[in-house]
Amino acid sequence: MNRFYIKICVGIWVVLPIWGFSQNYPIVGTGQTVFYDDQNEIAAPSKGEPFYGQDANFPGNVPSYINNGDGTVTDNVTGLMWQQTFDHNGDGKINVKDKLTYKEIIEKFGDGGVTFAGYDDWRLPTIKEMYSLILFSGRDISPQSNAAEGHTPFIANDIFEFAYGDLEEGERLIDMQCATTTVYVSDEVSPTVFGVNFADGRIKGYGLGIPGRGAKTFNYLLVRGNTSYGENHFVDTKDGTITDGATGLMWMQNDNGEGLNWQEALKYADNADFAGYSDWRLPNAKELQSIVDYSRSPATTKSAAIAPLFNCTQITNEDGEVDYPWYWSSTTHAREGKNGGTAAVYVAFGKSLGNMPARPSRGMPGIKSREGARPVGLPEQGERRGSESESPNWVDIHGAGSQRSDPKSGNPDHYKNGRGPQGDAIRIYNYVRLVRNVN
Repeated sequence: MNRFYIKICVGIWVVLPIWGFSQNYPIVGTGQTVFYDDQNEIAAPSKGEPFYGQDANFPGNVPSYINNGDGTVTDNVTGLMWQQTFDHNGDGKINVKDKLTYKEIIEKFGDGGVTFAGYDDWRLPTIKEMYSLILFSGRDISPQSNAAEGHTPFIANDIFEFAYGDLEEGERLIDMQCATTTVYVSDEVSPTVFGVNFADGRIKGYGLGIPGRGAKTFNYLLVRGNTSYGENHFVDTKDGTITDGATGLMWMQNDNGEGLNWQEALKYADNADFAGYSDWRLPNAKELQSIVDYSRSPATTKSAAIAPLFNCTQITNEDGEVDYPWYWSSTTHAREGKNGGTAAVYVAFGKSLGNMPARPSRGMPGIKSREGARPVGLPEQGERRGSESESPNWVDIHGAGSQRSDPKSGNPDHYKNGRGPQGDAIRIYNYVRLVRNVN
């Protein structure tokens, strides 16, 4: 048989499954239209220039919503319909009275079929559904801020009715963690649910209790429609790439194999030429999170939180364990104030470590000792670094599949004991997995 004919037949055999998929998982753009270097806003860089290839160079599916006028919002990109307000008790205020414990949320909404606005198929969202709403036009709040007004949240607050934490009841401004159905599949930590925080622009694994204070409460939004949203349809194209028919994105099967700072990661992507394509780029935060497999974790499957079709470089983490990398996105995690562009978003495909002192559980149900798990429900914000005199106590505090941010540049040794009240590990040199659009 003619070799050319054979190649055509093989190519059709590989591509047909991709063509057969409908793109039921379109990724909503992040809404980031501002460009940054590793400190501040800059003019739009062109190809070949420093910092080219960041989020704002590739807007993707521009966020678009319809206010249906009945307490619901339709996302024109995903086809999902959402509740519009976080004011669940209808008293005209968004505060602690609108929040429930995770047990209460699951009892009320865990089976779906909830009636609202004339529909009877509302459900609690998965982490991928909830994350579709995040917008990185938001700004992380200054830890010193105690004013509820004048901030820009990580959600379209001109469409959704949003408020920061209830200061009058002792909450912090960032206490707007929204629960999902996605639970961390690790037996090394206490029961942990993934949530999206639209106040500080992160995915974290949240414990179900706060030591000494009882059960933690969450806010939430219910969703309906497009029940296959978040389901990937990966195809191994046998050339070192993986195509997702659900999102229309093609990924490199291997990562880059070494840690880079953010500017180096952007340059690596800009220079990439692989499998006959030269339009590879660093994925934005939402594209990168779309390939997390929340059914996998280093503790449970002894793997990264990603489909087995992908290859992940093994690393040794801060606790000396075999682990898997965090991957840079092209998205800046902007914050309020001077030098607001110093951090970029990453997604943890391995453990998401924090340096936490051992604490007694104080009788809280489900909270294990250091040998088995982390303390839960502790503060998330601040700039404290771990004490040089303390022995590190690294714990998988936020879970594989979390989304946080690292400084774009600097010396990781300055943060060798972590940073912040939860002692978040800081790496700066993260790994890269490139993406391109199929169409």
